[in-house]
Amino acid sequence: MGPQDKAAGGGGLQPLKGGQLVLGTLALSLATFMNVLDSSIANVSIPAIAGDLGVSPAQGTWVITSFGVANAISVPLTGWLTQRIGAVRLFTMSVLLFVLTSWLCGFAPTLELLVAGRVLQGLVAGPMIPLSQTLLLSSYPREKAGTALALWGMTTLVAPVAGPLLGGWITDNISWPWIFYINVPVGLAAAFVTWAVYARRETATRKLPIDRIGLALLVLGVGSLQLMLDKGKELDWFGSPQIVALAIVAAVCLVVLVIWELTDAHPVVDLRLFGRRNFALGALALSIAYGLFFGNVVLLPLWLQQHMGYTATAAGMALAPVGVLAILLTPVAGRKVASWDPRWMATCAFLGFALVLWLRAQFTTQTDYWHIMLPTLMQGAAMAFFFIPLTTLTLAGIPPERMASASGLSNFVRITAGAMGTSITTTVWEDRAAMHHAHLAEHLAIGNGPMAAASAQLAQAGLSPDQVLLQLNRLVDQQAFTRAADDIFLVSAFAFIGLIALLWPLARPKPGAAGP
Repeated sequence: MGPQDKAAGGGGLQPLKGGQLVLGTLALSLATFMNVLDSSIANVSIPAIAGDLGVSPAQGTWVITSFGVANAISVPLTGWLTQRIGAVRLFTMSVLLFVLTSWLCGFAPTLELLVAGRVLQGLVAGPMIPLSQTLLLSSYPREKAGTALALWGMTTLVAPVAGPLLGGWITDNISWPWIFYINVPVGLAAAFVTWAVYARRETATRKLPIDRIGLALLVLGVGSLQLMLDKGKELDWFGSPQIVALAIVAAVCLVVLVIWELTDAHPVVDLRLFGRRNFALGALALSIAYGLFFGNVVLLPLWLQQHMGYTATAAGMALAPVGVLAILLTPVAGRKVASWDPRWMATCAFLGFALVLWLRAQFTTQTDYWHIMLPTLMQGAAMAFFFIPLTTLTLAGIPPERMASASGLSNFVRITAGAMGTSITTTVWEDRAAMHHAHLAEHLAIGNGPMAAASAQLAQAGLSPDQVLLQLNRLVDQQAFTRAADDIFLVSAFAFIGLIALLWPLARPKPGAAGP
């Protein structure tokens, strides 16, 4: 480490200046952008991926859930890995491995290999976001920490907006593997610049024991639970020995994990944090809300593409307005969270999500493009007042020495809930659609009323009897899946209203105190 990197007053690091500061900020932002982008870029590409690999769209969502679960599992290991390897080396390695696994995802010829690639991608992505924040803060003077976090926050907000747009355009105009290949040049550039700027600013390392048993129980328990949720519909749930076995493994591993982690001296996840009311209720509210939010974010483009005739690009455009108010209002939420009551801010966010989902619950097969975009635009305001206040409440009162563990555990349960919310949402959507299809078919029997008239019109257009039946079935399917999506939107709206009850038992951080 060169003398120019040493702080004048001691052993700390001097802030970066000039070109190095610009390059360092750009490299860390690019890596963060690439990571967050991959959590949303595949959302609008699922129908294309599923069709190309010969699987159902519901199975195609494993591409999203596998990344989320693997990412969640690796996040709690970031602190231990950083102390063993060093922050700069670990971050650079994570970016390079992310590039490699992205390349493998693009080459995957089957769903199984693609999911395996996404699991590896999620595992290596875990340290990237927390370490990018750490390295960015070390690059700026302490008085400009807010500016650094605002820059970092903008990156994490723009990426989910760009993801559907970019993913849709690439899927329609090139091919879906390129949603993964684009990570290669971006990641290589970010890794090269990061190493060039930060190599002399490596953090100290030391050997710490790792809770191998706790880690194994965590991987087996959470992995089995997610696999059960992903494959349950396909295998007829508990009528399948495989699902029963996965349920037993998940239950046993998670129960033993709780017991083990409460007694181990160096737990992989510090479950004692759940003994704090703010952390327990805050993490619960944040996780359920994120599961509802992410499940609906995945559902909307699936419905638009499969049953409304939207291209991947058009579906991405319909999701893009979410970024407008999110980008404008997030800095306001960041500045005001220390003076405003974060419980009121989170309450407004939940009410905003409820209104958005209630509006979506009114969608029909005749809903036009602009009425689909309007709730998405409104959702951006709810997003801006969602993450910052809830994170502030969840981490309020945590001692500094436990903050890293608390942040890691909070992110773990949130990301896991997002993956599980996706699986549950798509499964319920198909079940409700089957029910609505049966009810519609009963009321629209051939020879009775509207169905007879539609049949006659189609026959006059020159369709054969078999083609008439296929066309009528497609129309009934469109109505059934639209009604099923409306059911999920409506239940999710009421769930957000119910979550408000978890916010008000939380202790408010002292007004004027900086957020965590």
